[in-house]
Amino acid sequence: MKDKLTKSDVKKIEEEIEHRKLVVRKAAIEAVKEARAHGDLSENFEYHAAKKDKNQNESRIRYLERMLKNAVIVDDSSAEDEVGINNTVELYIEEDDETEVYRLVTSIRGSSLNGLISIESPLGKAIIGHKVNDRVYIKVNDDYGYYAVIKKIENTQEEETDHIRSY
Repeated sequence: MKDKLTKSDVKKIEEEIEHRKLVVRKAAIEAVKEARAHGDLSENFEYHAAKKDKNQNESRIRYLERMLKNAVIVDDSSAEDEVGINNTVELYIEEDDETEVYRLVTSIRGSSLNGLISIESPLGKAIIGHKVNDRVYIKVNDDYGYYAVIKKIENTQEEETDHIRSY
């Protein structure tokens, strides 16, 4: 499956890769060397911890590079009156008789606990491209779904606090 990324997502990923290669990798290699100098490696906790940190960094670099290689670049602009990437949307959930606010983002920045809903999620797929007062059906699975009404769309932009999700 190809990840849908905006140009901004690609830039953030490239910056993280560069930081990990130039800063984190160097520090991790030094930590392994220093821990190795402490002697017996079989009982050297610092050595095993440093090695684990180094391997996790290398794994993250490979993961991000693979993500870039397989990415599909999507446009994060949308019409003024329709839901698009980075728009904040106020939804009235009929079933719960509640209003909720979400910002639509790409899947690598999704964080439902922080109100960031992925365009790949059932909710994101249902509301993208719709307008204020549209009643949309959010299909969660084959057995369950619910209706929501789009009450407000705010054309917001990506925030500095948006981070590429870790695994």
